[in-house]
Amino acid sequence: MNTFQDLGLNEDLLKAITDLGFEKPSEVQDKAIPILLEEDTDLVALAQTGTGKTAAFGFPMLQKIDVDSRTTQGLILSPTRELCLQIANEMKQYGKYCKGLNVVAIYGGSSITDQAREVKRGAQVIVATPGRMKDMISRRLVDISKIQFSVLDEADEMLNMGFKEDITDILSHTPDDKNTWLFSATMPREVASIAKNFMYNPQEITVGHKNQSTNNVSHEYYLVNARDRYQALKRLADANPDIFSVIFCRTKRDTQKVAEQLIEDGYSAGALHGDLSQNQRDIVMKQFRSKQIQMLVATDVAARGIDVDNITHVINYQLSDEVETYTHRSGRTGRAGKTGVSMVIVSKSEVRRLKSIERIINKKFELKEIPNGMEICEVQLMSLANKIHNTEINHEIDKYLEDINALFEDTSKDELIKKFFSVEFTRFFNYYQKAKDLNVRAGDRDSGREHKGGGNAARFFINVGEKDGFDWMKLKDFLKEQIGLGRDDVFKVDTKDTFSFFNTEKEHQEKVLAFFNDFKHNGRFVNVEITEDKPNRGGRGRGKRRDDRKGGGDRKRNDRRSSGPRSDRRRSDNSESRSRRSESANSGSSRPRRSRR
Repeated sequence: MNTFQDLGLNEDLLKAITDLGFEKPSEVQDKAIPILLEEDTDLVALAQTGTGKTAAFGFPMLQKIDVDSRTTQGLILSPTRELCLQIANEMKQYGKYCKGLNVVAIYGGSSITDQAREVKRGAQVIVATPGRMKDMISRRLVDISKIQFSVLDEADEMLNMGFKEDITDILSHTPDDKNTWLFSATMPREVASIAKNFMYNPQEITVGHKNQSTNNVSHEYYLVNARDRYQALKRLADANPDIFSVIFCRTKRDTQKVAEQLIEDGYSAGALHGDLSQNQRDIVMKQFRSKQIQMLVATDVAARGIDVDNITHVINYQLSDEVETYTHRSGRTGRAGKTGVSMVIVSKSEVRRLKSIERIINKKFELKEIPNGMEICEVQLMSLANKIHNTEINHEIDKYLEDINALFEDTSKDELIKKFFSVEFTRFFNYYQKAKDLNVRAGDRDSGREHKGGGNAARFFINVGEKDGFDWMKLKDFLKEQIGLGRDDVFKVDTKDTFSFFNTEKEHQEKVLAFFNDFKHNGRFVNVEITEDKPNRGGRGRGKRRDDRKGGGDRKRNDRRSSGPRSDRRRSDNSESRSRRSESANSGSSRPRRSRR
């Protein structure tokens, strides 16, 4: 592999590289930089998040632009505000010795007038999110008609977020003879379409295989009953005391709920999803970067563009609808040469989806077991012992030693050590000593609610299906959110072309039927009936129609509270704790956990 000096970069950039402490170029930098410096060409580069893509396009762009001109020459589009700001800051660091360079970040959530003023002063490079960039073009606050270089960073992410029309519109205002450099972790059809329509005979480089996960990440899965998913999450956290993780959920509602449960149980957690204001989001990310939050619970959309170093674990609390999304999730860890772990918590019915992901990422998942209670107690005890052993002595304590020694005058060394460590160990031991085994074996029946049947479940027919845009996961989310059921209260969802089936517990039967009385979706009535037919018969089945049922039954399900070994750290004023719980989850504020700091 080349050194940075071998790539053809000028002295100004090499001085910045030395200041930044870069020693050797990454693989994508080694492949892309010489091509972009030596040739005026379009480029498609496929590489995982965290492999140094910003430098791969940033150094060539900075070397090729004219810093003496105030004309905008380079445009970099990125999917999120966080990534936009990060790229802009890195470009400024790369070009710190390029006298006269002005890099401007354009993104939503900040004053468009201030950003337009910065551009007007002369911005050779603009880093922008598609939505704000399109807005500024329509207001004629920016001119990109003379750019020489356009970069689509995290192209698959932008298209997944629905920016295809915005990107198409933005690129229509750029000259045809510009060079377009497309960087992406995966290559779905939509990205290939952009490359075909806006690029001329592009060169292609690939780091690893297309869509492949980085070699720095190990992939594990844990097989549990659906109803034990949250308990499994807590055990994985307790078994990794120094965890610094992103936990992925599929919906905003589940994200908020899991974060609130973790905070209630004493973990330093926070939520990141689309219902947060920009200020709340900024607070959460600031606390996560400073490690005040150790467990960030996020949706895929909200987490896009997160670039935080030293994330130790990615936990897939729920798998995404899109198989390719797993590549982006796992790419949040194992960055900058470090190793990371991607964990997946699955029920038996979801195992087959792991096979599809394995084909995409070209990696195998290793089946691991959820640790038992005594294993967790041992891990926590040794973690505390190591922290105490490595703690630097604060000699301000010396003046209290005489009183402390007097207190323990009759205590032996072994007894003192036992007393000291029992403060932490006893909490975990009391919680876990009778904890059940959460692991599901190959021959076990899955007793989670998602897979219950028989006499305790009601099965329904509903006249919406795949032609209405529903797969089984989307329909399940739709039913939960519309009716107001819990995350495991809808199960055995089976979608057909124009109709579907689903199950709930019988206690929710009247609530479901009452809700869909005169309910419309996309302008047409949705019909829900109780059926006794099996879903694979392909027919509606005979059962109770809505007209035959009794009304009422709209009882709210009691909100179940979790408890854990950290729950004794709550404030003594429980009413105050409850009143602040929602605010804590939204703002990302966390309760300090003494054994982990």
